[in-house]
Amino acid sequence: MPASTTTQLTALLAAAALLVAVAACQKQTTPLIPAGTLAALPLTALSPADNPTSPAKVDLGRALYWDPVLSGGRDVSCASCHHPATGYADGLDLAIGENGQGLGAARHFRLPNTIPFGQRNTSTVLNSAFNGLTLNGSVDPALAPMFWDSRANSLETQALLPVAKLEEMRGHQYAEGAAPDSVVARLRRIPAYEALFQAAFPQPVPITATTIGQALACFERTLVATNSPYDQYLRGNTAALTAQQVQGMQSFLQSGCGNCHSGPMLSDYQLHVMGVPDNAKNVTSDTGANGTYAFRTPSLRNVALTAPYMHSGAVANLAAVLDFYDNGRDGATANPHVSARQRDLQFPNRVQNKQAIIAFLNSLTDTNYDRTVPATVPSGLVVGGNIQ
Repeated sequence: MPASTTTQLTALLAAAALLVAVAACQKQTTPLIPAGTLAALPLTALSPADNPTSPAKVDLGRALYWDPVLSGGRDVSCASCHHPATGYADGLDLAIGENGQGLGAARHFRLPNTIPFGQRNTSTVLNSAFNGLTLNGSVDPALAPMFWDSRANSLETQALLPVAKLEEMRGHQYAEGAAPDSVVARLRRIPAYEALFQAAFPQPVPITATTIGQALACFERTLVATNSPYDQYLRGNTAALTAQQVQGMQSFLQSGCGNCHSGPMLSDYQLHVMGVPDNAKNVTSDTGANGTYAFRTPSLRNVALTAPYMHSGAVANLAAVLDFYDNGRDGATANPHVSARQRDLQFPNRVQNKQAIIAFLNSLTDTNYDRTVPATVPSGLVVGGNIQ
């Protein structure tokens, strides 16, 4: 073979090898997901225009979050039910707020007790800064939907509502309508809070119900976990997921789970009727948003850390969640108050490959989040409330 021919053949073979290598590289760095279904989280959360974040607001919000002074009996803090040790949820089917003792699954009511359980399962605060985030990455934090029935918008609004709720933080110490002013009056009597609020909100009257909510919201926007194996995979590192997890992601979408659990937070933030069973601890059936038995699609971020599940906390684990949906759209619902005809059309027909889907759901876990517990709080009360 002439030398020129040999040289050409060698060049062709080298070029072919390069093309194969490039193709292999592209295959390894291209996530296998349909367009318009799933997305990674942004690394930071937006703040509303009327409450830009600042270090002083975050420091104040952290103090308020851990301080039981916000509760009627001075025994419950935000962290009592949203603790980092339990994924910023509480590990219970229904929350135990006022007059509670202990942390996580060990939490119980002290005796005597006249406080009911919380009506619904406690949602995690972690990544709630991204509530309402759409596939195109847009969200107005002032309109972000909160709670299982989307009855509030924004972290600023949400942060204040538990303070006035009997079973959450208010107790019997004062009337519901008097709760915000009562808490404000308490804080104004604490010099350390006067200084913190003045630094965060340098205005003539720094301690108000509004600034309490704003400070808590600024702190909660720091509680994010944005680098799960799933996020790494969607950003191009396909080695971040196992073959089973990739298969589970495909089965998750093929089973119809992605009809509602879509976007960066794996939630469409819409209300749906699914016929979830009530919790027997509730005296009456929970009728959801506007009495329709509709509840907002929960995010699946860090879902493996926040059992039990559903708005009623009546589903113990992820396998049981998939079994609930595997009944199919045509079967009877698990709630006698909801007929199959009422059930949302987005309800899956069947769930395929459950073990792989559970493996995928585990890939949504990012444990690298703020777990800091302050040594003290400005009121001088026990940090976190009665959680020991």
